Amino acid sequence: MEIRRTRSVCPVCLKNIPAVLEQEEDGRIYMSKRCAEHGPFRALVWQGMADFARWSQGSEPLSGQQGLSCPGNCGLCGEHESGSCCVLLEVTDRCNLHCRYCFADPACSAADSSSDLPYEELAAQIRDLAGRCGQPLLQLSGGEPTLRDDLPELVREAKSAGCSYVQVNTNGIRLAQDPAYVQALAEAGLDIVFLQFDGTRDDIYRQLRGRPLLAEKTRAIEVCGRAGIGVTLVPTVVPGVNDQNLGELVRFAAQHVPDVRGIHFQPVSYFGRIPEDGIPQERYTLDRLMKDVAEQAGFSMEVFQPSRCDHPLCGFHAQFLIVPGGHLRAITNISHSSPERGNARDNREYVGRHWRRPEEEEAPGGNGGNADLDEMDFDTFLYCLRHRSLTLSAMAFQDAMNLNIERLHRCTLHVYDGGRVRPFCAQYLTPLG
Repeated sequence: MEIRRTRSVCPVCLKNIPAVLEQEEDGRIYMSKRCAEHGPFRALVWQGMADFARWSQGSEPLSGQQGLSCPGNCGLCGEHESGSCCVLLEVTDRCNLHCRYCFADPACSAADSSSDLPYEELAAQIRDLAGRCGQPLLQLSGGEPTLRDDLPELVREAKSAGCSYVQVNTNGIRLAQDPAYVQALAEAGLDIVFLQFDGTRDDIYRQLRGRPLLAEKTRAIEVCGRAGIGVTLVPTVVPGVNDQNLGELVRFAAQHVPDVRGIHFQPVSYFGRIPEDGIPQERYTLDRLMKDVAEQAGFSMEVFQPSRCDHPLCGFHAQFLIVPGGHLRAITNISHSSPERGNARDNREYVGRHWRRPEEEEAPGGNGGNADLDEMDFDTFLYCLRHRSLTLSAMAFQDAMNLNIERLHRCTLHVYDGGRVRPFCAQYLTPLG
């Protein structure tokens, strides 16, 4: 049964083509599309594990003439519906890992810095994007950005240029090995470390990253905590590799609060570098991720709220307090979620408020904030929001098979590239093969 019309791309030639969302009797929803040259394609976008209509309420379909030139001419254009919450700037192509999945493909070797832009050029780009994008949260990325010795200076430049928050996307290897470098980042004003963290077992890292990394990543969290930098764990969730480790990952994060501020799940998408065996038939969808996290961590799916700044199908978020015994008590619920649109500024402030490391302060009553939620007075509750809370969120990136231009129009995660600002999923879109 057809439930929605939209536009997408041919996954082979990337030509803009019509697409429809079709719901099966079992609740599964597929995107179907046909390219005149390359034939039909079908991709699973929802597994029926949550009410699709309820989850996506408030999202408007494309009108007849919208999205006809996306994403090839995307810049952002006048049709784009959302401002910039987060802007990603690649500061190097180099990397000290060669991961099975990576949107940045290819990457140069760690030792070859010849392709790195000089500091002055990057500083000029930071000033340009800060003014153009409305003081965004700036993500310094790559490659592996910590391979640049001048990264603290770039952080300082971003703060000086007016970026509301600065975040470094990293595998954490240098942070674990070089506490002085982490301290320099903290003194420059770094707010958030977005740490690649796929699970709590080394066999997961061997499969996804090519070597055991758990000890180094745990060390990176400790070093950042001592420097006062908040850490958000970022797992790429791959079926058959780490999709059964999500509950353990939530418990690990809860044990490392307040050094760890949240987990930002990224169900695997197929762009950039992907394994040679390609795209599986059974895609890992956002509702499947919610179900797996909730069941394994021991709470209800109802705690998750859809994004109201980006498109609802792009992600979710939920917030918890850590109560005595290390248990999680949810303080969000979809029944309290408004279908009204948010805006990029509010979304940015939500991210900054929950992912930054709070300033040290004494807990009310001298109990370290360890009262149960039902017994807290208001001051203790506010203290625990700052020091004993954990945010779970997700971003379901799109690839050439499931790209929905309706979703693309509401993207607030943008990439700055040589003076252009583009939605993330448009910037890194790659054809099959």
